[in-house]
Amino acid sequence: MAARDIPAVLSTAHAVAEAARRETLRHFRSSALMTANKAAAGDLRAFDPVTVADRAAETAMRAVLAERRPQDAIMGEESADLPGTSGLTWVLDPIDGTRGYISGTPTWGVLIALTDAEGPVYGIIDQPYIGERFEGGLGRARLTGPRGARPLAVAPAPSLSEAKLFTTFPELGTAQDRAGFEAVRDRVRLTRYGMDCYAYALVAAGHVDLVIEAGLHPYDICAPIAVIEAAGGVVTNWEGGPAHGGGRVLAASSPALHAEALALLSSAGA
Repeated sequence: MAARDIPAVLSTAHAVAEAARRETLRHFRSSALMTANKAAAGDLRAFDPVTVADRAAETAMRAVLAERRPQDAIMGEESADLPGTSGLTWVLDPIDGTRGYISGTPTWGVLIALTDAEGPVYGIIDQPYIGERFEGGLGRARLTGPRGARPLAVAPAPSLSEAKLFTTFPELGTAQDRAGFEAVRDRVRLTRYGMDCYAYALVAAGHVDLVIEAGLHPYDICAPIAVIEAAGGVVTNWEGGPAHGGGRVLAASSPALHAEALALLSSAGA
């Protein structure tokens, strides 16, 4: 991407985030919120919710991109992929944490990433209800919110025994996935569950040391990769390779901590 294009890209990304904020907050904690289940028919235990807010927010996000960046491709959770001609793709998750959203919890977020052929180059983790916005890439690593703006930076590298670990669901993925997670869980100081994309934001802000998840899609992880890497952290899959395609993901606040956790994941969850 040419340097002259960066201001327009940044302006567009924030306009997309504002469009999503308006739609998600308009429906949040509404008694009339309509929810459908995207899980496969016949699986009574599966629950993959989608709401009118998810769809309205993504529609609004795509409208901004259609006006400002029609040459770019779009990949979103709720609508079909849209091809482009620029070699750049916007990866959108209108509500990351829909289960939390429909439960009224405040830490669901909006994920916006810009990727090229190599992976994410810029990302936003936006927390509409809290009013915090984390961005990383293209020369930026910052948090803006109720307390103003400040740079993002991961925490000084702790040992694994001192680390704080997050994952969204305790019943992580497959039995092998759980074995890998539990091998790390049993070695850290503190393990917490939930938070969805906010856990990744807290890694970039220096409050959390590790996030381990499985079963992710590109729209779940592209923006967190850009934000965490801009803040000095590391994000890979469980084999140590690129994670922007989704699947099993390890985010860490330092290369040393990442290596410790990766060794445990690789041996226990292989």
